[in-house]
Order: sequence, then C-alpha cells, then structure tokens
Amino acid sequence: MDRGTTIWPEKTYTQGEVDVLLEQKNEAVLSRSAEVKKETQTADRQERLEEKTVENLIKKSNRVVISISSVFPFDLFPNTITVEEGRITVVIRHLLTTAMHSVDLKDISNVFINKSIFFSQIEIASRTFENNEVRIKFLRNKDASFLRRMIEGLRIFESKQIDTSGYSIDELIVKLGELSTTVTSA
Repeated sequence: MDRGTTIWPEKTYTQGEVDVLLEQKNEAVLSRSAEVKKETQTADRQERLEEKTVENLIKKSNRVVISISSVFPFDLFPNTITVEEGRITVVIRHLLTTAMHSVDLKDISNVFINKSIFFSQIEIASRTFENNEVRIKFLRNKDASFLRRMIEGLRIFESKQIDTSGYSIDELIVKLGELSTTVTSA
C-alpha cells in the first residue's frame, strides 16, 4: 500500500447534485428500455406479417381452382389445363412424351377461344412461353368458356393485388363468376 499518494476528486458533489445525476441516468436507462421494447414489438410484428404472407403464398400456390382435359376419343392423348390461384399448368401429352408448361397469371398476356360446333380450342398467350402461346384442342365449349372466365378473373385479382387465400375454392369460383358476368341494360 502506497502511503504517500492521496487521490482527491476533481469536484465534490452535493447530495442534491448526486440525486439529479442518478435521476438523469435512470431516465436515460428507462428511455433506452422503451426504445428497445418498441423495436422488439416492431420486429415481432414484422415477423408475424412475414409468416402470414408465406402462409398465404403456400396456401394460394397449392389450391387448384379448376382442371380441364381435352375430350378423349378425339384426342388420343388428352391434354390438361390446371388453374391454380397464382399460375396455370398445361400438360401436353404425346405418344411417348409429356410436356408441362407453367406460367404465372401475371405473365399471361391474353386468352383466346376458337369455337366450332362441338369443340373449342383455347390459346394462352404468355410473355414466358418460348413460342409465346400454347393451344389445347378438343375442349367442350362450356368448359373452355368457363376456363377462360376463371383465368381472366384471377388475372384481374392478381393485377389489383387482391389476396384470394381467404376464400374457399367454391367462394372463389362464385366471385370469379360474378366478376366475369356481363350485365346488359334494357
């Protein structure tokens, strides 16, 4: 122990000054604690929002709205169009091969129907297909019309960023039908 060295504080504080300094420190700690709590709440809210978004995307990507195939006797290897809430999958079958095309609804530029007396042909024009369109022949006329209405309705929902995951499939089909119904005035 060194007997010759004495350290004196630069300033001596009164009890009132010590109380004020302690109060300021407590306020700073409380303020920082409130900021941390607010940041934690914001992070939790963002995490719940992201989880809900992912949950809706998964739900939406796995729900088939409608699936239609070409008529067998006229098409020996029936092709199929499956419409999900976010995309369309077209399966084209041949003797020993199968080609499958998937396209997001937002990438579809147009849907055409060519009708004859008994059957229809549907053409889906897309910005992502190599040759820009896919055709499915020998669809029943009413199936092709219904399919086009469903695709066009889902495209509108997609363009307006309407979340359809809250609807059951039956409710969604009814809403899409209402959306594509033409009303004429007398």
